[in-house]
Amino acid sequence: MKNWIFCALFLSVLGCKKENTTSASQPKDSAKVFVKNIKADSSAAPQQIKEEIFNFETELCNNKGHFDANKYSKEELEGTFKLWFHMRGTMLSSPSVFNLNSLQKVRTEKDKILSQLDKDFSETKKILENLKVVKDPYWENLRTNKLQELKDEYELKKTEILAFSDPSILMNHKLSKGCENYAKALNSNNAYMVETWRKLREEMSKRNSDPQRIMSEFESHLNSSDKNDYATIDLITFGWGNCVNDKIGKDAADENMYKKFESLFIKIDSECDEP
Repeated sequence: MKNWIFCALFLSVLGCKKENTTSASQPKDSAKVFVKNIKADSSAAPQQIKEEIFNFETELCNNKGHFDANKYSKEELEGTFKLWFHMRGTMLSSPSVFNLNSLQKVRTEKDKILSQLDKDFSETKKILENLKVVKDPYWENLRTNKLQELKDEYELKKTEILAFSDPSILMNHKLSKGCENYAKALNSNNAYMVETWRKLREEMSKRNSDPQRIMSEFESHLNSSDKNDYATIDLITFGWGNCVNDKIGKDAADENMYKKFESLFIKIDSECDEP
């Protein structure tokens, strides 16, 4: 009888412990599920578009770009626009030499011209480096390429200005690689200079709407007392200069670049003049 009562009490205690364990664990599991649901719900909520306007002008159009200010700032769009639109093509200016008067001007004002070129290069380089652009490898890579283009353009223009007074600097110059024939002609005897000069003029005439005028000018200049100066103008400006310029790598502002810029906006409203 005592044994039976002891067994009953033992089983009763086990049953109570089991019930207590089960009931105690239940709230803990429910809390975990509840927290997880809150996190899932909050992360699933889409961020609301913060639409703002960025105004910009292209050749023929006034444009109103609608953009999400959560993604970019107006300052970043302004910098990206300058990089795409204003920094294309030639970034530095220097006097063009097409005739005897401009040749003489470059020779007499060489130091002044070079000083201004140095200033323009430093200022443009600083602008490029400090532009705030959209955080995207595409635009950062374009900035890097533009900086290299600027350095190449500066070196080309500086060398041209110096060469109009002293063509010998073109010999063995790093920019002359692939354009050595013009450098050699400018520093050679009369026969080789005239031969290279004539070939250059023949090539120019093929690309001109009035080829006869190009060759008639050549014959006139060849028989002039200023023959060497005329040869210097052609062989540096149209020969060596164009040859080097063609070899300098440049990022063309093509359709793909425009589409990349356009993709930064929700939509663009444009008012354009007739071309």
